[in-house]
This record gives sequence, structure tokens and C-alpha cells, in this order.
Amino acid sequence: MVKPVKNTKFDEFLEFPCPFTFKIMGLANVSLTDQVIAKLQAIVPGDYSPKVKPSSKGTYESITVVATVGSKEDIEQIYTEVGGLDDVRYVL
Repeated sequence: MVKPVKNTKFDEFLEFPCPFTFKIMGLANVSLTDQVIAKLQAIVPGDYSPKVKPSSKGTYESITVVATVGSKEDIEQIYTEVGGLDDVRYVL
């Protein structure tokens, strides 16, 4: 179960709207990137060009994507929603 992010200080350090880089690590499967982009599109629609890098054994993959966020709530919601996907292990 993913716990919601609380008491973040993104609003103290960032001026919104701004680009924000997310790195997602999860189990490698054909739809993980699509699932991540679908969650991002629902929260902050945009044209995304994710960079996907498989692990050396191919079991995991990392997805790096830059989203233009409008508030700290957008960032928190992305962490919560993307982190809640079954195959996602970490959202940084």
C-alpha cells in the first residue's frame, strides 16, 4: 500500500508551473511505460518522451520522464498515483 506524501516543501523551493523530472523503477513489462504515462496524462496532460532503460538482467526497468507541474499537489498526486501501480517499485 502506498502512503500519501505529506508535508512536502516543494512549494518553498519551486516556482510553478515548472518542469519536474520523475524517475520510476519497476518490473519490466510491455505496458509499464504506458501505465505511467496514462497516470501522468490524467494529472498533468502533455507530450511526454519517456526514456526507458532496462536493468542488466532485464528484470527491471527505469523510466525517466519530465512533466510540467502546476503545484506541489500535482507532484504529490503523481508520486501517489504512479507509486500505486502494481509493477512500480520506486518513484524518485
